[in-house]
Amino acid sequence: MMKYDHAAVEEKWQKRWEENKLFKSKEHPDPGKEKYYCLAMLPYPSGNLHMGHVRSYGIADVLARFNRMKGKDVLHPMGWDAFGLPAENAAIKNKIHPAKWTKRNIASMKKQFKALGISYDWDREIATCDPQYYKWNQWIFLKMWEKGLVFKKSANINWCPSCQTVLANEQVSGGLCWRCDSHTERRELEQWFIKITDYANELLECHKQLLGWPEQVLSMQKNWVGKSFGVEVDFTIEGTDKKLKIFTTRPDTLFGATFVVVAPEHKIINELRSKISNYKKIAKYVLESGRKSNIERSSNKEKTGIKFDGVNAVNPVTGKKVPIFTADYILTDYGTGAIMAVPAHDQRDWEFAKKYGVAIIEVIKSDNSSTDKCAFEGNGVLVNSGQFNGIKSIEAFDVISTWIEKQGLGKRVVNFKLKDWLVSRQRYWGTPIPMIHCKSCGTVPVPQQDLPVMLPEDIEFRGEGESPLKTSKDFVNVKCPKCGVDAKRETDTMDTFVDSSWYYARYCDAFNSDVAFDSTKANLWMPVDQYVGGIEHACMHLIYSRFWYKVMRDIGIVKHDEPFVNLLTQGMVTLGGSAMSKSKGNIVSPDEIIKKYGADTVRLFILFAAPPKKQLDWSADGVEGCWRFVNRVWGLLDVINTKSDILACQEDKLNLLRIMHRTIKKVTDDIEKEFQFNTAISSIMELVNALYVYKYGLSDGGVALDVYKTVLLLMAPFTPHLCEELWEKLGCKGYISTSMWPVFDENMMKQSSIEMPVQINGKLKGRIVVSTNADENEIRRVIKGDNKIALQLKDKQIVKFIYVVNKIVTIVVK
Repeated sequence: MMKYDHAAVEEKWQKRWEENKLFKSKEHPDPGKEKYYCLAMLPYPSGNLHMGHVRSYGIADVLARFNRMKGKDVLHPMGWDAFGLPAENAAIKNKIHPAKWTKRNIASMKKQFKALGISYDWDREIATCDPQYYKWNQWIFLKMWEKGLVFKKSANINWCPSCQTVLANEQVSGGLCWRCDSHTERRELEQWFIKITDYANELLECHKQLLGWPEQVLSMQKNWVGKSFGVEVDFTIEGTDKKLKIFTTRPDTLFGATFVVVAPEHKIINELRSKISNYKKIAKYVLESGRKSNIERSSNKEKTGIKFDGVNAVNPVTGKKVPIFTADYILTDYGTGAIMAVPAHDQRDWEFAKKYGVAIIEVIKSDNSSTDKCAFEGNGVLVNSGQFNGIKSIEAFDVISTWIEKQGLGKRVVNFKLKDWLVSRQRYWGTPIPMIHCKSCGTVPVPQQDLPVMLPEDIEFRGEGESPLKTSKDFVNVKCPKCGVDAKRETDTMDTFVDSSWYYARYCDAFNSDVAFDSTKANLWMPVDQYVGGIEHACMHLIYSRFWYKVMRDIGIVKHDEPFVNLLTQGMVTLGGSAMSKSKGNIVSPDEIIKKYGADTVRLFILFAAPPKKQLDWSADGVEGCWRFVNRVWGLLDVINTKSDILACQEDKLNLLRIMHRTIKKVTDDIEKEFQFNTAISSIMELVNALYVYKYGLSDGGVALDVYKTVLLLMAPFTPHLCEELWEKLGCKGYISTSMWPVFDENMMKQSSIEMPVQINGKLKGRIVVSTNADENEIRRVIKGDNKIALQLKDKQIVKFIYVVNKIVTIVVK
């Protein structure tokens, strides 16, 4: 047989698949037939696929191909998260329009995807920079405006001086920009927000529906949304009619509150400026705090603060005066921006009180509690707490909360760390926000019939921090749609996470120009049955998408609560233990490996080297090993055609069939239930080995051929080109990619006999063949009849005879 020419074979089948639209999905799944919507997170068109892409999209392709062969109606689309900063930066650097840069990169990556043999329905391909896509970003944005979910306000925001744009809280990590790792700043700007906080509780409650999601992702989202129960209590300001509202999750410690702390941005500072004798010092501290990111301010470094001289608050339950501080570790975007401090029972407050000489009053006591060297943060009974003395602290939350409400001192509240989604961006390459500013009418939405608001072509890229849209007079200057006078168009664009928050629904009806998508089609395909992507998206894309889907439900265009039933978060691909990176020079190009070994070898290695959820370290030796296995499968075509005059042994045939049926079950379970592609492939390798050692002969009855066909069917999701070629060479009709997945026979998996080791005094002395599940009497009889083992027992007294059914026999003699 000819040597396996991977380049020719892969080109041949990729061309056939495309010409015959083999993977084109139905307009909608057939009623009564099981559907399978498989989706990997849409990529940003950076220009080149890397091995991380190959892994993520390879995993999804195995699942799509497997379920297609299981007879399901499969939707497996692909598109491009095409708006974003890199395109705009390339435009500034290379004097090229972002659209041209983006389209060129899409063409390059699409070619790479096809070279990998990914079974996409390319007829549903979308790009989020297409006006016919972002038109519906704008439409849904306006629907949110109608529902009161969109608003504009002046806010203290995260600013990236390198990217020259605003960042949402989720896009700042450790004080650094999520995209370029530059240190961020805080600035006060007018910005557009979406009220994701209105859905905060539902985002948590619906976790109960996400049984197919990793617990780690759910935990990360739970912490990010940050639901907490507590009370808001009013501390009066001595000598004024003003009140300072604080939020606390520990009302049981209210009697121990000896000072209060407000955020540097809190309005009370300006309201009390005439009474604060050291106001200039406070104002300077406020200015310095504004230059720090929230991450820097809330880090575990030593806390700083300044006391208000000349002004005190009053603890509402003790009537005692308590000092007021401002400190940068208090943030306005959680609670009320003001806290009560109980140094006896909070370590941060204890350290602050020691530093600034504030009283420490113990209000929870236990047998071994002490506040001399640190705060006591455990449970106990209340002391120094008036009528509540002696109550267990774990019961005091409800008791004191109820008392506070009855006394009119405050109320129970639920707070969330999650903040409203800041969607304004001062960039060009994004969806224009469809709003118009009129001096007479205020802010007016663009009429639906005027959508999409198109990005203008006559712009200048200056990279100076203002939106490039401001440089287009034709774009900016418009008539107010309400009163007809001269007005100005909004020049901010939307956060690109908007684009990826609903694209999965657009795939269901990708080119509808009348609506975002036909609801009937979307409700038949949605929700996505299997979503694949990185865990780094847990608190951005995956929260935004869940929120956006719930909004679409509430405006009546989808019916389900959640967009993704199951989520698989794949591990990173590393080289020498380090993440692949251009800057580190440790990139492995998929194109080079495909050229040398073929796409099927790349696919096989990336899926065999480690379980999908674990980190995968790139190995050249591992790739070589997978290439050798591909050639072993290719070489079996010659082996099974080998002619022999020897009659085929019935037991050999039965044994080979047993291995085949066990392999079908193992591979099916590994793919379907556990995503254990590596062990699935390992099982197929064992079956291939069994075919090589099988004694071929006359009267085989086609057993070897049937087993070989089964090997190809099992391998088809992993190495589709190889299997299509061999399927055709075997004379099989149709495509293996659309053939039915093999079914195992439980009865054929059972063995009538097994081989077991026999140990005597801890040493292996022989093996016996017995019927499956044989009893001890049969085992003793077979051992007695085995000359080799019987000789070892001659003239010996058996002290112990231990038989582990179907496993081992252990004998102790003296």
